Amino acid sequence: MAESISFEEAKQRVEELTDQLNEYSYQYYVLDNPTISDSEYDTLYQELVGLEETYPRLVQSDSPTQRVGGPALAGFEKVTHDQQMLSLDNAFSLDELKAFDERIKRLTNHSFHYICELKIDGLAISLRYENGKYIQAATRGDGTTGENVTPNVRAIKAVPLKLQEPVNLEARGEIYMPKASFKKLNEERDESGEAVFANPRNAAAGTLRNLDPKITAQRNLNIFLYSLPVIEGETIDAQSEALNRMEQLGLKTNPEKKIFQSIEEVWDFIKEIQEKRNDLAYEIDGVVIKVDELSVQDEIGYTVKAPRWAIAYKFPAEEAKTTIRGIEWSVGRTGTVTPTAVMDPVHLAGTTVQRASLHNVDLIKEKDIRLNDKVFIHKAGDIIPEVIRVDFSERPAESSPYPIPTHCPACNSELVHLEDEVALRCMNPKCPAQAAEKLVHFVSRNAMNIDGFGEKLALQVYEKELVQDVADIYGLTKEQLMQLDKIAEKSAAKLVEAVEDSKKQSLERLLFGLGIRHVGSKAARILAERFETMENLQTASKEELIAIEGLGDTIAESILAFFELEEAQQLIRKLQAYNLNMAYTGPKFSEEKAEDTFFNGKTIVLTGKLEHFSRPELKERLILLGAKVTGSVSTKTDILIAGEDAGSKMKKAQELAIHIMNEEELLDELDRKG
Repeated sequence: MAESISFEEAKQRVEELTDQLNEYSYQYYVLDNPTISDSEYDTLYQELVGLEETYPRLVQSDSPTQRVGGPALAGFEKVTHDQQMLSLDNAFSLDELKAFDERIKRLTNHSFHYICELKIDGLAISLRYENGKYIQAATRGDGTTGENVTPNVRAIKAVPLKLQEPVNLEARGEIYMPKASFKKLNEERDESGEAVFANPRNAAAGTLRNLDPKITAQRNLNIFLYSLPVIEGETIDAQSEALNRMEQLGLKTNPEKKIFQSIEEVWDFIKEIQEKRNDLAYEIDGVVIKVDELSVQDEIGYTVKAPRWAIAYKFPAEEAKTTIRGIEWSVGRTGTVTPTAVMDPVHLAGTTVQRASLHNVDLIKEKDIRLNDKVFIHKAGDIIPEVIRVDFSERPAESSPYPIPTHCPACNSELVHLEDEVALRCMNPKCPAQAAEKLVHFVSRNAMNIDGFGEKLALQVYEKELVQDVADIYGLTKEQLMQLDKIAEKSAAKLVEAVEDSKKQSLERLLFGLGIRHVGSKAARILAERFETMENLQTASKEELIAIEGLGDTIAESILAFFELEEAQQLIRKLQAYNLNMAYTGPKFSEEKAEDTFFNGKTIVLTGKLEHFSRPELKERLILLGAKVTGSVSTKTDILIAGEDAGSKMKKAQELAIHIMNEEELLDELDRKG
């Protein structure tokens, strides 16, 4: 459809869709009031994607498709703040708040109000807009100099790329990770053997400072703005007015804010918030109290590090003491074996807690946690109950260290503690706790690519006990498949044919399909090309593995641990019995051939729309000719191959005087040398 309309029609439609989708995002992420369904939004979004792909010149800077794009960053540039980003003094009691109130009254004779806002436990940020368009985001840093995190903050959907009015301003606030996102992220990291984040603030900071904006986008960060230090051409008289003005412009502010006349009213508000703290979707660690009138703020002034007209009341940390009665071990999708403490019930942060995550064996050893220990617990990010420390003064003399399990609780296979991981792992490819998910992975597009054999079907055949491991797929009959939901005779016959066809897949697909820890599709391809057969790979030494560029200790140890398992060896023998191909059949890099090519040893970047190649196709061909293909232009780049509508990469290549090759030159060189 996109190709059937004129450029002018497409231009008008792109502008309409960009405005529409940005408004829907504002309603959803800022107002928490969606006005269309997800499917309706997705339909409009895909229409915009299609138009932008057909007419790349029409892509606008505030297009929702531009939130995440481009390669990972090489590092963060420094940004000097026009106005210093100060910290706040803290108060921990009503008496300290009263002392603050008395100081304020000594410093001004004018009447004033207090405005109270929640103290979001996140990462301070400064946003800049020119003519209403998002141009920069910078962290607080030391208050004077921060880091430019513009691409990462662009990925946060609550940050508008275009304001409701074309104004120039700077807004400051707090980027945070919602409790639900924090819980999901830590579960995923725990499952994959990575260290978990201690709290949502650390998770938000780690995410924002990650060099890949795509990771920021995946982790669902959010924002509340609380300060408007600059808005050109306008006069703001009060903090409450600044908050209202930011809302009018489409910037997200926290709704839990109130104005009071006395410090006693402020204290009542603090107690009210403390009661509802656990019900909020985000973590707070206190309440910020400010003088509302900006003229009075100016009169009261600042100390070297903080405004005198504001203070942060910090909530006391909430802990509880209980006794560990047992430790349960569960097996996750990728074989991670995770411990959970079972404790005497205790009331904590508004709920009764009886179980707490211990995350991994290293944590149990580090904190020396034992059965029947008295321990202090809290909720990490007010969400996940976690053991903070042991009360060693109450430990019985006969106490002994907790015995770490050596065998999987689900299949009794020997557990592995890989050097690069904090988790114990079951490597058994036939472990029942992992089998269903392994099956889904095995049939997927990047693995054995069995046409028609999607996730739902894979789960069905496992749940109906038609298969126990991935090899059993090759024993499925048409009659068995016809027992499944919505599978008629014709469909069943096609599935059997697709399963049979997949036996011819090249070795790298089988390796990836086996789900060996750390062996992704790229590593599988390198291994298959280097060792050529499954037998050669099975007998490879660690020295041979780590000698391959791009692999290293982590992948080598994981491969060796997998092939040492009797269960893995049995599975491969079973697949061989079904006549699966166990050899690499793809194109092979030849050093001898590559030596004679123009591209050998050169670092190449691809950009723009190519007429004769898809990006993956050209990348593979260049690699076979000895080139290294990377995603971003740098001083190490030798050649930029540029198709139509080449963008910022072309500009950077020109600035660095890098050889730029168009598609016609590329074809000539390939014909001559390739």
